[in-house]
Amino acid sequence: MIFKSLLHWLRRTSLVKQIVMALIAGIAFAYLWPSATPAVAILGKLFISALKAVAPVLVLILVMASVSNHRPGESTLIRPVLWLYAIGMLSSAIVAVFASMLFPSTLVLQTAATTTAAPPGNVQEVLLALLLSAVDNPVNALLTANYIGILVWAVGLGMTLRHASEGTRQLLTDLSHSITAIIQGVIRCAPIGIFGLVAATFADAGTAALLGYAHLLAVLVGCMLFVALVVNPMIVFAKIRRNPYPLVLLCLRDSAVTAFFTRSSAANIPINLALAKRLNLDEDTYSIAIPLGATINMAGAAITISVLSLAAAHTLGIVVDIPTAILLCMVASVCACGAAGVAGGSLLLIPLACSLFGISSDVSMQVVAIGFIIGIVQDSAETALNSSTDVIFTAAACQAEERRIAALT
Repeated sequence: MIFKSLLHWLRRTSLVKQIVMALIAGIAFAYLWPSATPAVAILGKLFISALKAVAPVLVLILVMASVSNHRPGESTLIRPVLWLYAIGMLSSAIVAVFASMLFPSTLVLQTAATTTAAPPGNVQEVLLALLLSAVDNPVNALLTANYIGILVWAVGLGMTLRHASEGTRQLLTDLSHSITAIIQGVIRCAPIGIFGLVAATFADAGTAALLGYAHLLAVLVGCMLFVALVVNPMIVFAKIRRNPYPLVLLCLRDSAVTAFFTRSSAANIPINLALAKRLNLDEDTYSIAIPLGATINMAGAAITISVLSLAAAHTLGIVVDIPTAILLCMVASVCACGAAGVAGGSLLLIPLACSLFGISSDVSMQVVAIGFIIGIVQDSAETALNSSTDVIFTAAACQAEERRIAALT
């Protein structure tokens, strides 16, 4: 009887409300029973592992089915979405540079640089890694969750399967529906997973380790909030020509919250695909644009690279002129595109940006180490911005096209 009542309550309560309750419960559990958090932390690990396991297969099957069943004469909106991605990343880098100049941060550079991978030496290395990931072995791409490689193979196989029999193409469609149903089941477990993630996070780190970097975190998170609540709505308004906030706030609520705690754009791909389907967007567009965005649309990474690089420059007393600041915005945007192809993500691209100011590798790697210290907040906020922006810009492009077609008819 109690179990049936619980199921009935879960069906009546929205997923967002369940997640909010899980957040509160996780924080309370971490402070009341910190010794028991390793046990509940397993729930969070299982949730993230489930999302990461199913996401590559979902992307491969969904894109193959979408491309193979695409009717000649119909066009997708990938190009407008890519332009929005590029504009969003460049705008984010500009916001970060201005914020860093208005509220300069200084660092105590005494932390040992302990990273497990060498940073790329130049932008060419970042772009080369991105290109190499596109020609990866398909089995390896699935095993390592290399979404660029998965997309390339999915599009290629989908195009060749356009000439397959109707039964083969219907099989792909049925497979995509099946994997989508599995994803929906995993997503329903989000409150349980987030409860475990929050409890483990607050029990391990708390807030004491972050107080020494409060100013730096305020600049980083402030930039990300400004981009999410001001810059992105402006870009969306320019595209759809109506109030952007209903769309933006919906995407932030349904995408950014889970991305903040999973700290993985790849794990949030199923969440974004499900949201795009609920928004009734063009499947041919979102099935490609959202997985692609999880790899190259990195507005949060552009902010992290810019803010921490300028913090290092301010600490060393280096004066940054306007031309150099503009160059930093461009470098941060390009590097952010390739952040997913670099071990360590955006943090290991900081030395590359620091080289614009003549900062030595020893110093810049200390900045990277500081980035790992504040990563509990920085990486979470960065992922939330990155992932939610994927679906926001995809929806904006689709809605703008619907508006254009409606105006013509």
